[in-house]
Amino acid sequence: MKDVATRAGVSQSTVSFVMNGLEDMRISRETRKRVMEAVDALGYRPRGAGRPPKASGVGVIGLLFDEIATSSFAAISIEGAYEAAWKANNIVEVAMTGGNPELEAAILKKWAGDNVIGVIYGSILTRELTAPDSLSRHRAVLLNCHDTDGRYASVVPAERRGGKVATEALIAQGYRRIAFISGEPWMEASDQRMEGYERALRAARIPVDPSLIVEGNFLPSGGRAATLDLMKGATRPDAIFCANDLTAVGCYEALKELGEMPGETIAVMGYDDQEIAQHLAPALSTVLLPHREMGQWCVEQLLDETRTRTQNRIECPLILRSSHQRRNR
Repeated sequence: MKDVATRAGVSQSTVSFVMNGLEDMRISRETRKRVMEAVDALGYRPRGAGRPPKASGVGVIGLLFDEIATSSFAAISIEGAYEAAWKANNIVEVAMTGGNPELEAAILKKWAGDNVIGVIYGSILTRELTAPDSLSRHRAVLLNCHDTDGRYASVVPAERRGGKVATEALIAQGYRRIAFISGEPWMEASDQRMEGYERALRAARIPVDPSLIVEGNFLPSGGRAATLDLMKGATRPDAIFCANDLTAVGCYEALKELGEMPGETIAVMGYDDQEIAQHLAPALSTVLLPHREMGQWCVEQLLDETRTRTQNRIECPLILRSSHQRRNR
């Protein structure tokens, strides 16, 4: 839906209203035409299209998240789970706990009484955790997390590979002094993205320079401060890999304050592919987090009677725009 909205030059809400045939919304005929032309051009299939009939009725899958409102990624995972479930004539029931173990237990007890098909236990932060005891009463999979003892199948982004391909894209452009602005060091995602960055440098026989690695906080404020530190250091970077897109927003701000031009005098790479990435000037090259695919994978695992316990890491595709290229050499 996001691609359709971008191609048609409208919001995702407008695409949804048009696709669902809501004629009472004040959407012009021209706008509706643009949306449908974008749908046809991209081959977009609305949620639930091609869903097979099921005589036994609609089943329910429970999706338990610690947080939802703090990140758009939870919503993307939920949408992916909904799409996969509805194609199999099931629905997803979502609950948020705020990490409260008593609330988790109460919800899982209710779902056991409701005879749900299974439970997706999700975390907003990619991390290792100890799953609650009451989860064992259900067929369960873990979303964006993995359990300490490996009792459950789980899915997480392939963060090391994502960090590696992002760095390789910069190396392919001829950059050698590639800096890295991390997130907070206790975050698994930040740590693994940096591992990927270091692996790519070593594979290209580029020494890892500790002076080019600066800690951020996954926020624009951290990106700005880290970039200012990097640019006044002894080794001037010719490219900066930011551990997420919000860090890159702060990086852009600092570079422009210093008279630099991202994508021209210095390259910038982000990570996440948040909505803002394509609206920065220049548009930010980044790495897509596959949260939709992760949500779909969880549903497919719950519905697959032959599934095995495994930790699956889903590839994070590279999204190349303009910021990683430098025209003025």
